[in-house]
Amino acid sequence: MAPGTLADEIRLKLGDVSPAERKVARVLLAGYPSAGFETMAVLAERAAVSTPTVLRFVNRLGYRGFPDFQAALRAELDERNASPLSLYEATDYGRSKGGPDEDLSLLQRGSNVFGAAVAQTLAELPPHDLEHAIGLLSDGKRRITLAGGRFTNLFAQYLGLHLMQMRDDVRFLPDRGVERTAVFAALHRRDVLVVFDYRRYEPDKAAMAELVQAHGGKVVLFTDMWLSPASTHADVVLPSQVAAPSPYDSLVPTLAVVETVVAGVLTALGEDAHQRMRRGEDTARRMGLY
Repeated sequence: MAPGTLADEIRLKLGDVSPAERKVARVLLAGYPSAGFETMAVLAERAAVSTPTVLRFVNRLGYRGFPDFQAALRAELDERNASPLSLYEATDYGRSKGGPDEDLSLLQRGSNVFGAAVAQTLAELPPHDLEHAIGLLSDGKRRITLAGGRFTNLFAQYLGLHLMQMRDDVRFLPDRGVERTAVFAALHRRDVLVVFDYRRYEPDKAAMAELVQAHGGKVVLFTDMWLSPASTHADVVLPSQVAAPSPYDSLVPTLAVVETVVAGVLTALGEDAHQRMRRGEDTARRMGLY
């Protein structure tokens, strides 16, 4: 199974460090990953602590020194920016017809990889973030807008179509620039943006999240374990593993997270969702859509 990110390691240490070291951790998380490439002096100044405090904190993370910490961060960013092509060329796929683990059948490889990735994703999903996401998406006073990326637009639509059957005020972000501009110009505090962003991250997703946050709205982010840059502006982050038996990142674990959120929203809405589903079925039948 893939290890967690440095951000995960930092979060896990928050309860075990001194108040001064906790300030360093929060500065690193607030500006992750770019804050990790500052000098120790700059990081110490931003956290209002001494440089030895910064060093003690990275030592607690298991690194010999600050250069060691930054080297690990660079290695993580290399993974974060990987493409299917670079992964293909960096593995046996580029040299062997069968790829890695070619002694196993394709079904066995798929079963091993997908089973482990889904299990790890759900085991590591932060319960507070899951509950917060369900709370936001089941709040009838909030307007939900969903946006996806090159491939993940399918997941935004999948989640949105389920939500539309359970509650009002759910929409997809339009494709055309004029319509998108109108959506973001009219944001207010009751808006929730649900955004999907996986490596290689799309710059507009971070910009969207920042705009929503600036208008007092909320952002629910579905992303991978390296965390989209949009996570800096997200209220809820739901990360997934992406391991696959090919060089393409898998969205199978993401679908498991989406299905879990759908189940949670349905439970939270209770009879209101039941009645909404009943009205929807009746309307569709009368219109000859079913």
